[in-house]
Amino acid sequence: MSEERNNNQAPEMELSEILQVRRDKLAALQQEGRNPFEQTKFARTAWSREIKDNYDAFEEKQVKVAGRIMSKRGMGKAIFCHIKDDKGLIQLYIRSDAVSETEFLDFRKYDIGDIIGVGGYVFKTKTGEISVHVQSVVLLSKSLRPLPEKFHGMTSTELKYRQRYVDLIVNDDSRRNFEIRSRFISYVRRYLDGRGYMEVETPVLNTISGGATARPFITHHNTLDIDMYLRIATELNLKRLIVGGIERVYELGRIFRNEGMDTRHNPEFTSVELYESYADFNDMMDLFEELLSGAAKEILGTYDVEWQGHQVSLAPGFRRMTMAEAVKEYLGVDFMAITDDQEAVAAAKAVGVDMDKVEPTWGHALYECFDQKVEEKMIQPTFITMHPVDVSPLAKRSPKDPRLTERFELFICCSEMGNAFSELNDPIDQKQRFLKQVELRAKGDDEAGMMDDDFINALEYGMPPTGGLGIGIDRCVMLLTGASSIRDVILFPTMKPLE
Repeated sequence: MSEERNNNQAPEMELSEILQVRRDKLAALQQEGRNPFEQTKFARTAWSREIKDNYDAFEEKQVKVAGRIMSKRGMGKAIFCHIKDDKGLIQLYIRSDAVSETEFLDFRKYDIGDIIGVGGYVFKTKTGEISVHVQSVVLLSKSLRPLPEKFHGMTSTELKYRQRYVDLIVNDDSRRNFEIRSRFISYVRRYLDGRGYMEVETPVLNTISGGATARPFITHHNTLDIDMYLRIATELNLKRLIVGGIERVYELGRIFRNEGMDTRHNPEFTSVELYESYADFNDMMDLFEELLSGAAKEILGTYDVEWQGHQVSLAPGFRRMTMAEAVKEYLGVDFMAITDDQEAVAAAKAVGVDMDKVEPTWGHALYECFDQKVEEKMIQPTFITMHPVDVSPLAKRSPKDPRLTERFELFICCSEMGNAFSELNDPIDQKQRFLKQVELRAKGDDEAGMMDDDFINALEYGMPPTGGLGIGIDRCVMLLTGASSIRDVILFPTMKPLE
């Protein structure tokens, strides 16, 4: 008994030869009037996992199964193969005396990657493997390209991202990542729906870029003859709905930011933003912790995950500390005891923080200390609260210290997982902050926000005290799957075109 190679060809054959052999096999079938691409349907009655999980119910029963040939080995007048369907692998056993002569001879010529449908009865081989004893077989689609060699899989990382369809065929870990992603998104929806939130959809194309500090993608609307911006956040439209009386609202969808690409960033990504009237950032902390912990327990069956080389516990009870407390704990600088901008900047520089590219203010000094020196120490889930007003244009000022805002970010393994505010509902304060962003844009900062007069108009009608939260879906899926790159959890990540 000898196992055939995945491409069913001698190892010395060039790819061009393999492609030609497969095309010749297809041409021969077509000339005989048996074109596999003319098959339009196959009446499957069972899936691989269903049969394996319920063998007692399926034993000796007739079934019809279908899938892609993943391995094939011959032994005289019998052939074993494994096919892969949506639920997993199952072995097929084909004997020359159990099918027609044509079916058996055809099957010998089938290649790894071909898609077939078979009928037969379920049994166990002498080795105890649950299998289907084939009594009929039909070729449903001819694979004209060989799959990667099965013992090594798809080893080129870039090729995995460019040809996700092949990656999903040969790499079960990739399939698992996207199953977890789908389950997490479903969990988020169920969780928020269960708390009385209403899911909505807001425009992707906008005449103003706002709701976050980021460089937008710009396109042009021909009929209106105006430039438009792909949204960098859903925030402002969702808060308009809060003004309109939808007291709990969320949107789950794509966001676009014309920025760099690395292991944690992709130009388009998925977020969920949610807003709750009569709540604040403390309520959002409770919600986020409960959502993430609950998702881990339901999807993975445990609170413990491994990510970025660290063992992380997602058990409820995440650490909570202010940004100033974090900087004091890790750098020894007590910003709450500093009141002067120049003194704050000097303190930041004294611990090695680069202040050359930011405004020389107390708020920027505090933020840069955390961003450059402390964020990298945030391994276990930690809520960092009370961010400076200077870097939080849409958050409400703290009544205890107007230099700070009621805002938090959740960090795990040095990565920001979500961002939340007690939302700013003072239209006068909001307008002043917009004007500051406009000034920065005029000075050449193309990540600064724009003036949104209609949003100010909405706030002037009155927005209740509101808690808001934005969660990066991709980052959360990376955490739950242990993926080291965001491209491992986005089916079709942005890639530079091949030259």
